[in-house]
Amino acid sequence: MEKNRLEKLEQIANRACELRGVSLYDLEVKMASKGLLVLVYITKPGGSTIGDCQKVSRLMADVLEVEDLIEDKYFLEVSSPGIERNLKLKKHYDSAIGELAKITFHNGEKNISVIGTINAILPDVVKLEVEEEEIEIPFSSIKKARTYFDYKVVREG
Repeated sequence: MEKNRLEKLEQIANRACELRGVSLYDLEVKMASKGLLVLVYITKPGGSTIGDCQKVSRLMADVLEVEDLIEDKYFLEVSSPGIERNLKLKKHYDSAIGELAKITFHNGEKNISVIGTINAILPDVVKLEVEEEEIEIPFSSIKKARTYFDYKVVREG
C-alpha cells in the first residue's frame, strides 16, 4: 500500500479510536492469500474489550466504504495488542517500563535476544535489567522487541 494511503488509513484508525474512547496502539497492513489484511490494535487503561473492538471495527468499516481508500478486497481485524505486544514506537517502550521484554538486537557481529525488565527509556537507548545487570540497547540496533509474559512463573505460582 502506498505511503499516502497508509497515512490516511492511520488517520481514519486514530479518529475511530478517539471517537470510541480507546487509543490506536498499532496498525499493520499485510498481503494475504485472499486480499489485503488490515490489522488494527487498540488499547485503553484497564484493557480494551471485545465491545471496544467491535465499535472501532464498525466505524472504520463505514468510513473505509465511503472513502473508497482500499481498492482491492480487504479484511479488517481490530483487536487488543495482546499480553505480548510488539514494541515499535517510543510510546510503546514508555508504556512498558517496569515490564518484562524480549529484545532482539544486532551487537555488530550477530543478532542477540535477551529477556529482561525495561528500566528506562532514553532518547537513543533502552535500559534493560537482565539477570541483575543493567544493559543499554541502542534503538538503532533493535531488530524486534515485544513485551514478554513468563508462563513458567504462572504455572509454578
